[in-house]
Amino acid sequence: MSTRIIFIFSLLILIACEQSPKHLPTSKLPPKRLELIDGLSFVAPPKPFPSDPMLPIQTVGAGWIAVIPYAFTKSGVPQVRYNALGGQWWGECHEGCRATIKAAKAAGLKIMFKPQVFVPGSWTGDLDFSDPADWKKWEAGYEAYIMPLVEMAAQEGVELFCIGTEFKISVAKRPEFWNHLIDTISTKYTGKLTYASNWNDYDVVPFWHRLDYIGINAYFPLSATKTPDKKELIKAWQPMVSAIGKLADKHKKPVLFTEFGYLSVDGCADKTWEIEKRIKSTSVNQYAQAIALDALFETFWIQPYWQGGFLWKWFPNMQGHEGYPEKDYTPQGKLGEQVLKKWYTNTP
Repeated sequence: MSTRIIFIFSLLILIACEQSPKHLPTSKLPPKRLELIDGLSFVAPPKPFPSDPMLPIQTVGAGWIAVIPYAFTKSGVPQVRYNALGGQWWGECHEGCRATIKAAKAAGLKIMFKPQVFVPGSWTGDLDFSDPADWKKWEAGYEAYIMPLVEMAAQEGVELFCIGTEFKISVAKRPEFWNHLIDTISTKYTGKLTYASNWNDYDVVPFWHRLDYIGINAYFPLSATKTPDKKELIKAWQPMVSAIGKLADKHKKPVLFTEFGYLSVDGCADKTWEIEKRIKSTSVNQYAQAIALDALFETFWIQPYWQGGFLWKWFPNMQGHEGYPEKDYTPQGKLGEQVLKKWYTNTP
């Protein structure tokens, strides 16, 4: 990253700080749970690391990162495009994935490998085909994309592998494929397995009993208030606390938030996918992001079924951000980073 870009990013953060309260409410922290996964979703950088990106991760107390090599599917096209040897960002290719894993391991961090499919102009959960032959073609492409990453995970001692992310229609219509995939993965990889379900369909995934964690991308809409009170958010979480707990008890499985996070803007605890569409005109609000994170941790830290999760998202060396870093999900350089460090290090 050039000096000029770093300066501009720092200036934007400084301006945002001037628009937000300087201090966060204090709260009594419960005892640190050593078994919790204190993770960050590590954005695959476009180029090799200019310096060690793991040091800031250690500073905030995170012990895990999610490595996310994206593939691509066009809506309505039964094809999974992933160029393992080039043509994508360095951090998404096999070389970058392996280098990231090795760097994290050297820093004493654990890994969730989380291959993820992006559907431009659409959502992965809406991916659908009317012809079974198209489904089979897409599934073959997905398996061809994911299995070399499974083998890499086995070779590098990756602790956790996520078999897919938010395939709402696919999981509902094609469960036999996902069971086949679990069988195939299990012949190559002996680590833990999860699946990243969306917040609105986690309760109907048919194969939780075959995985080690119930995975949820926890973007539950809680409040449309520009800067909600923490008590308001904790109260709004209670129905989900109960429902998720019942599912965990039903399957006798722990729950992992495979993704959680908030934009640093007004109303960030509402429907985040809609806020993203109007991000340009939405005001910066670091305090709202920080309070939303604090409320999530305070709500779930004490739930025995909750095993932590991966905050969305963290930019290594600030590479890979596009658009509005001062409004993005990352807490880096913001009040949200203080909250994250408080909980991950168990330091008030």
